[in-house]
Amino acid sequence: MTFSFRVVLLLDSKSKEKILEELERIVKNCTKCPLHEGRTNAVFGDGNIDADIMFIGEAPGRNEDLQGKPFVGQAGKLLTEAIESIGLNRSDVYITNVVKCRPPKNRDPTKEEIAACEPYLDKQISIINPSIIVTLGRFAMRYMLNKYNLGSHTISKVRGRIFELHTLDKTIYFIPTYHPAAILYRQGLKFEFQSDFMKIKELLGKIKLKRK
Repeated sequence: MTFSFRVVLLLDSKSKEKILEELERIVKNCTKCPLHEGRTNAVFGDGNIDADIMFIGEAPGRNEDLQGKPFVGQAGKLLTEAIESIGLNRSDVYITNVVKCRPPKNRDPTKEEIAACEPYLDKQISIINPSIIVTLGRFAMRYMLNKYNLGSHTISKVRGRIFELHTLDKTIYFIPTYHPAAILYRQGLKFEFQSDFMKIKELLGKIKLKRK
């Protein structure tokens, strides 16, 4: 099945950086939903704008809101360790969230909040144009499933599965896994989380081999 990604093709790094800076400025001034009223910082995204792998979480937490960067608390530490376990650094990947502002008391984001931020995430994906998209948690997973008509699944049933999204110029692989915060609260999920990252490593190796 072919999906109509609006991919920004053949952008060099300087062009990408300029477009993302403008998009970040828009996000930081966004008032499309009530979350802007309580934010310290909007959390746009962070990392390598030419990354092969893009990680998408759910929404910023307290530490992220204070620092304006994604995944900087305990869940962020766990994500960093998982990235390093497959031979990469955080600087090698790009990390963002579906929702760019912290929901009060870290509650789940609402449908309205997700809908308000969705165009920003769509643009980030099209600009960065990764080869692999890894979603962290059920809300990011649902974003991808709904966006590309991949059906309705629970994260426990679909985590670690590799979906192929065929764009006009390439194949993008989508892999859902648990949110690192879930691992902190349920250590029993850690093996599955680690297993998913081994699949990511294997897939990335195959992609790089094809380029040679």
